[in-house]
Formats: sequence, C-alpha cells, structure tokens
Amino acid sequence: MSETGFRPPQQARSRESLQKVLAAAERVLAERGLDEFTVGAVAERAGLSVGAIYRRFDGKDQLLYAVKDQVLGQLEASVGEALRAPAPGLAGVVGAFTGALAGTFGRHDRIFPELLDGQRADGRDRGLRALAAIQEAFVDAAGPQVEAERLRMVSRTIIGSCVHRAASSRFWPDDLTWAAWATETTAMALAYLTG
Repeated sequence: MSETGFRPPQQARSRESLQKVLAAAERVLAERGLDEFTVGAVAERAGLSVGAIYRRFDGKDQLLYAVKDQVLGQLEASVGEALRAPAPGLAGVVGAFTGALAGTFGRHDRIFPELLDGQRADGRDRGLRALAAIQEAFVDAAGPQVEAERLRMVSRTIIGSCVHRAASSRFWPDDLTWAAWATETTAMALAYLTG
C-alpha cells in the first residue's frame, strides 16, 4: 500500500474497476457535495460493495485524494498536450495554456470546490506540484519571447484565476462559459505580456 492509503491496481480488470469507482466518486462529489461524500455512497453509485472499495482504499480521505490525483493528472496531460503544438507566437502559447486549463476545469467544475474544501496536506502538496509542473511547461513553451519572471507571473495569475473561478462559481457566478473565460483571460494576459 502506498503512503496515501491507496492500493494501485495490477491487472486490467482492476484498473477498469478503479476507473468505475473514481467516476462514481466524482459523480457523488458533483451531485451531493463533500458532506455527503461517503464510501457507501460511492459504492452504491459504482454498483459495488463497500468492501470492494475498502479493498482498494483505506477510507474516504484516500478515495478523495485519488479523485484529486486523477483530475490533476488530467490537467497536467491537457496542458502538456496543448503546449506541444500551440498556434504560432506568444498568443498561441498563452491561448493554448489558458484553453487547456479552462477545458479541464470546465469538465470538472462541479467537483473542484469540493476537492479544494476537502484537501488534506498531502492533497494540497500534490496540487501544488501539479501547478508548478504546468507553470514550467508554460514558461518552456513560451521560450525566450518574454522573460521567464513575467511568464511565471502570467501563469500564476491565470492558474489563480481559474482556481478561484472554480471554487467560487456557485456563490459568485460570472455567466461566462469556460471557453469565453479562456478567451478573455488570454486577452488580459497578452496585454500584460506585450504592454
């Protein structure tokens, strides 16, 4: 067992079962929130026994960590993919970065507030590592077009805005789609970088 209280799958059938559990956990978080997120609720949604979940996870905290880890992995992969072949120029890099963030947050926007509210120290550390990785991917992709410190400032601002929007959208809606948010945020970032 890993230090996070999670037993990684070894066989294909086990990996499929794990994905079923994580998808169910994400749906429970999105529909019921953190207060009603229980191993029992996830097991019911996944069509599995509670014991089947406990064979893989020590408890609710480890299951929540696994959901967060999966979403952060998707964020890292999405940003990495977008920055491998962005449109030409600085606008292309900033747009690809912002669009990848918006796409991932948009696909999971109902659970980000719950993940932020329910994070333990190890979950926070995993999140910070993911954010540092995507920031460096952005700086590397932009290359020597702009000094690295300005690029880091922009990436932190975009990431912070994205996280804030996801965390506060239930209470402070802005009536924008995630795509429109990405377009507006890209324009602001470019104004800073080129001004």
